[in-house]
Amino acid sequence: MDLVRLVATNLNRRKARVGLTAIGVIIGTAAVVILVSLAIGLQMNANEQLYGIGNLSQINVSPGYGGGGGGGGMMSGPMISADSSSSGEMKMLTNSVIKELQALPNVVSVIPREYLSAQAFVTYKKLMGYSGTFGVATADLTAFGLKADQGTTSLARGTVVIGSQVAMSFSDPNLRPGQEPPAPPDLYDQQLQLTIIKTDLEGNEIRRNISVRVAGVLAETGGESDWSIYLPLDQVTALNEWASGVRVNRNKDGYTEAIVIADSPDHTIEIRDQIIDLGLQAYTMLDFVQGINNFYTILQVVLGGVGAIALLVAAIGIANTMAMSILERTREIGLMKAVGATNRDVLAIFLGEAAGIGLIGGVGGALIGWLAGQGLNVVAIVYLAQQAAQQGGMPPSVAVYTPFWLPVFVLLFSIAIGMISGLYPALRAATMIPVQALKYE
Repeated sequence: MDLVRLVATNLNRRKARVGLTAIGVIIGTAAVVILVSLAIGLQMNANEQLYGIGNLSQINVSPGYGGGGGGGGMMSGPMISADSSSSGEMKMLTNSVIKELQALPNVVSVIPREYLSAQAFVTYKKLMGYSGTFGVATADLTAFGLKADQGTTSLARGTVVIGSQVAMSFSDPNLRPGQEPPAPPDLYDQQLQLTIIKTDLEGNEIRRNISVRVAGVLAETGGESDWSIYLPLDQVTALNEWASGVRVNRNKDGYTEAIVIADSPDHTIEIRDQIIDLGLQAYTMLDFVQGINNFYTILQVVLGGVGAIALLVAAIGIANTMAMSILERTREIGLMKAVGATNRDVLAIFLGEAAGIGLIGGVGGALIGWLAGQGLNVVAIVYLAQQAAQQGGMPPSVAVYTPFWLPVFVLLFSIAIGMISGLYPALRAATMIPVQALKYE
């Protein structure tokens, strides 16, 4: 307590000098708080948007080349296949491989999926639309984590379940210039005509029309499902066979794709790596999310480093202030040592004063940084909300976020900077010879 009182008294004697030095620390710590909070807020905002674009427990699996190395999408890795030779023979998603995937630990289910590969379009009354059409080997789309906004998610022959944005793809092909385009139709419980086109050997176009009823419209997810049409797998397989003229043997040709569903997003990456080791290609949206998080982590470090430059300048100011203080108090130091103060006592006093300047600047900087972050957050949310409204996206809930640990960290860091800056001047003071110090003018 004596040391604290003495340090406070000494700092109070030179209010102007201490205040000017502390302002440099305030600017540095406030800059660190604001810039890092901005990076954290942007990361949280990005994650809010990204976590809605797909089920992070799902892994998209497609055929791969044994020994070819690498999965699909954004990641890569070694691929070793017991069924594939080193010559690069493709490993297909056959029924036996599907069972192999189902046997992996923490896998809830494996659902084969087939894309309608033929040229096709959908018509409703006078309107025509184009959407990706999938056949899935499940009776209910809730297996993919999808929910119905209208109707049901159950699949049955003669019906389809469509995404929330499928109606937006419909337009009038006979629309004349200057004519107002029709509004997107309400397709729920309506009859659609799916037209598949193929060409024979003579180049003649052959069309096949299928009438289907919209049994359900899915809730918006921001992902692929919003623009997709879902049918039972066997129906899409039959249409692909008709268009290609080749019968599909699942035990030999396999499936185009399979969706592996993990019991938790915590196991998604682990399962994906095991699938790649089997010689297949695998991709999950979690790869993209992790890539984004890595980017924002680097951004936090870079922005924090920019703020730390201001702290470095402040550290030089603290060192200068303490050096000048020692010159002015040389006789005082000699008197303290003459009456029994040890080198350690003198060192503690001057380090305490340097740490006190860091403390004052750290408290002020953390407070100003937090208040500035809150003000910036309000302005940024309003701006981003306007941008989202214009582009049809979801408005952000946060733009600048200051976690509890950040002000605590910058406060401790500023104190440490103060002590490090004052270390050399304090050592000079502690090692002064009392007689010479007392003789100093």
